[in-house]
Amino acid sequence: MGVDDRFYFRQLLSGRDFAVRNGLAAQMVNYVYLLGDQVTRECVIVDPAYAVDELLGLIEADGMTLTGVLATHYHPDHIGGSMMGHRIDGIAHLLEKHDVPIHVNEAEVPWVIRTTEVDKSHLVAHSAGATLAVGDVNITFVHTPGHTPGSQCFLACGCLISGDTLFLDGCGRTDLPGSDAEQMYESLQTLSRLPDQTTVFPGHQYSAPASAPMSVVRTSNYVYRTRDKDAWMEWFGPGH
Repeated sequence: MGVDDRFYFRQLLSGRDFAVRNGLAAQMVNYVYLLGDQVTRECVIVDPAYAVDELLGLIEADGMTLTGVLATHYHPDHIGGSMMGHRIDGIAHLLEKHDVPIHVNEAEVPWVIRTTEVDKSHLVAHSAGATLAVGDVNITFVHTPGHTPGSQCFLACGCLISGDTLFLDGCGRTDLPGSDAEQMYESLQTLSRLPDQTTVFPGHQYSAPASAPMSVVRTSNYVYRTRDKDAWMEWFGPGH
């Protein structure tokens, strides 16, 4: 059995697949992902929020064992915390049930601590290009600053979990605390160089498809229509 055959993958939509009675979850349409090895039955969860107990129940129902959390970035709709007057369930509650490492980019550590109040001892800081083995499935950490300083994407078995860096149409905002429009441009160029057949799985359902090949995203997404960085900054830079 090859690694691709062993690959365990689930894409779960907030307000539909979990947290169905949570109005904020339905409004925000976040995706949560489960990645792992179907042979060893190990998995990690990407961006658990809104209904952590339900997500843990789905993992248990699949006969998988949770070995870690991968965080794309610090925003509460992805890892928990306070947002728009709401308290969102996230990694702090998950750690009460499972003492597993929370994998973050090294630049995101202080932001995650501030947002979730999780102790630093629970966080594993990664640099760009680091890898994590979940059974025989290797996950590569792609540092994509711009939306936040330590935004990161995850690449495994031809699937790109792109968080709020790249949507199927559009990209994450660059006018929030820690955002940087110039860094976002560079990060989007990094992702655009991935193979055509790479499947993009975004952090939110902001378009009808749940995923799309990079070849399609590269040609259809308006963020790739600017001719160069100067044109990008005129469009997305401060004051625009």
